[in-house]
Amino acid sequence: MTKNAFYISVMVVALIGYLQSCGSSSSTSQEEIPDKVSYNFDIRPILSDKCLACHGPDANKREAGLRLDDPESAFKALKDNPSAHAIIAGEPQRSEVFLRISTKDTNKLMPPPSSNLKLSAREIGLIEKWIKQGAKYEKHWAFVAPQKPAVPEVKNEDWPKNEIDFFVLQKQEQKGFSPNEEADKERLLKRVSLDLVGLPPTLKMMDSFLADKSPNAYEKVVDELLKNPAYGEKMAVYWLDLARYADSHGYQDDGYRTQWPWRDWVIHALNKNMPYDKFVTWQLAGDLLPNRDKSPTYKEQLLATGFNRNHKITEEGGVIPEEYRISYVTDRNDLFGKAFLGVTLECAHCHDHKYDPFSQKEYYQLFAFFNSVNEVGIESVIGGPETYAKKPLMEISNEDVKNILTFINKPDTNRLIVSVMTDLDTMRKTHILRRGVYDAPGEEVQPNTPSFILPFDKKYPKNRLGLAKWLFDRKNPLTARVFVNQMWQEFFGKGIVKTSGDFGMQGELPSHPELLDWLAVDFMEHGWNLKRLVKQFVMSATYRQSAVVTPEKLATDPDNIYLARAPRYHINAEFVRDLVLSSSGLLVPTIGGPSVKPYQPPGLWEGATSGRGLLSMYVQDHGASLYRRGMYTLIKRTVPPPSMSIFDASNRDLCEVKRLKTNTPLQALVMLNDPTVLEASRVLAAKLLQENSGVSDKIQKAFRLVVCRKPTDKEMTILSNFYEKELKKLNKTSAEKLLAVGEYPVPTQIDKVSLAALMKVVNTIYNLEETITKT
Repeated sequence: MTKNAFYISVMVVALIGYLQSCGSSSSTSQEEIPDKVSYNFDIRPILSDKCLACHGPDANKREAGLRLDDPESAFKALKDNPSAHAIIAGEPQRSEVFLRISTKDTNKLMPPPSSNLKLSAREIGLIEKWIKQGAKYEKHWAFVAPQKPAVPEVKNEDWPKNEIDFFVLQKQEQKGFSPNEEADKERLLKRVSLDLVGLPPTLKMMDSFLADKSPNAYEKVVDELLKNPAYGEKMAVYWLDLARYADSHGYQDDGYRTQWPWRDWVIHALNKNMPYDKFVTWQLAGDLLPNRDKSPTYKEQLLATGFNRNHKITEEGGVIPEEYRISYVTDRNDLFGKAFLGVTLECAHCHDHKYDPFSQKEYYQLFAFFNSVNEVGIESVIGGPETYAKKPLMEISNEDVKNILTFINKPDTNRLIVSVMTDLDTMRKTHILRRGVYDAPGEEVQPNTPSFILPFDKKYPKNRLGLAKWLFDRKNPLTARVFVNQMWQEFFGKGIVKTSGDFGMQGELPSHPELLDWLAVDFMEHGWNLKRLVKQFVMSATYRQSAVVTPEKLATDPDNIYLARAPRYHINAEFVRDLVLSSSGLLVPTIGGPSVKPYQPPGLWEGATSGRGLLSMYVQDHGASLYRRGMYTLIKRTVPPPSMSIFDASNRDLCEVKRLKTNTPLQALVMLNDPTVLEASRVLAAKLLQENSGVSDKIQKAFRLVVCRKPTDKEMTILSNFYEKELKKLNKTSAEKLLAVGEYPVPTQIDKVSLAALMKVVNTIYNLEETITKT
């Protein structure tokens, strides 16, 4: 099918669906209402979108004293009319809620027309039926501890590879979908290699996998990739976004910081497959673990706490120290809510949360856990090495690196310091801040957690270690769910809960709630084992599907909610760079160490900051530093690496659990003009020209190295013709101009015109959409 024919067929299917919907009667709409209406999945989303801004948890915004998310309030007599009730179970015609949403009188209609909110006929019908059925309220699904559901039965029992597939297939069969066939071996190998190590497979891997006809050939590849040290680097990139890791302090001066040893630890911990509960506990409270003075791992545990010192820190004179100290604590508190609990806790910084059951008091009770760090708002003005880390800090000696912190890649003998967490001897008092203002303290509060999630156990210490124990309490409904959802997002493009940072009442409902709960409980039952979880994902038939999309599936499930095909999207910015360097042979695979400064357009840093400190001017690195993995590119917060920003990389200002996925012309311009891509094209072309093979073989090998599959005859014809055309068009002068990119030397005994022509062919291959797309 041609591309035009494909799109025409999609339009036809969509038009038929539209015409059918237009011809539907109101009774059809009524038929869509389920037999049993659920408060969590049918009613609460309506209330959240249309009602809770005025009738929700925020007492300051509440109208008529009515709170519809709380049954006690909803069932009691109305404040302004004691003879009436908002909801009377079983009697919608006597329930003011139903009467006001269904009335034709605009003076009484709710939501009021001035709000520009309106309930559809189906939404009104759902509320009516829910009231008829008893108006039973349920605790928000995400705040109920998950129970492990039974694996469902399916009709097509031959398709599932593991438990994941039964849940996915059950939903597909309910909706009339069927899964795609398994992707071909070349595409599957590229997909799993990019997902597990962030690098394309080598030719040896491709040939070996294609030749292996054993039933466990794919599993053998997965196991080898999970053992590869590059696995830790790949998985760390997501965690660096979440932890807002950067190489500068932020704000206008934006001075240099040496927090990279913490990054080395993250890679090390992930490669060791440290259990997730331990991985997080060390980062939250490694300085508070028992017997720390005698523990041989104490320095490693202390280094792990650098996680909560990655936030922005000012070095500007004239600031109000307490204002900035409060902002640092706020950052840590908000990160805890978003990263680990998947809730928009920050909304309660200034007032009670408008939609979720978090009061401002509870916000500051949680805030109290982070409020006793032995830090100040401003410690020193930008300057020399003493400002590379802020107190509290730890110094890492050469002896430490040799004997204890052996995973740190310390390239020189310079002083190495890292910001970490330690608390004051006496707990700092915490107050509710009126309207969130740093100098407007109100009621004093003690460390505590939001009771609606899980009350804080009295046996836990009231410090960050106790908070970590609360977080990993098996009764905590959020921790495991939130993490497995974030991991699912990493491998399938979006989470089972699409709003991975918001499991609250304004967040999306899970597309597969039973699967999410099964994964969460299974993850806890197996010791929070991350590599096991990852292997479950990539071994599933759901993951192995082809990404091919039919017109019917595109029209009926454009967002692939039911997972009847593999997702298709461009890989993350760091891995675009990694793919280019790896396939060309330029990649320096050294793990860890200080960040590097590769090619960058001139003048960007100079025009953006105060002109003080090490990062006032961009001084490009040379040699091996030009060819490190993308995750090691130095991130200056005020001017993040431009080619990575264009591919949606985070600037690491704040915790980010989900990157945007955009497709813009600027991305094409990067692939066409970035010096790294052009240099890689030249270097790969030179290597191929020095091999004893024909032009056709060279082009085919380049295609396999870059795209990770064998080219079709048509693709070979187009690329071969392009090479011959360029060979005739170029001369020595134009070839030398084309080759004058990058610092990697051009072989002396090589024909420049042939090299330039093949370089253009390789660059064309790098610019294929498929090259940087996970398919």
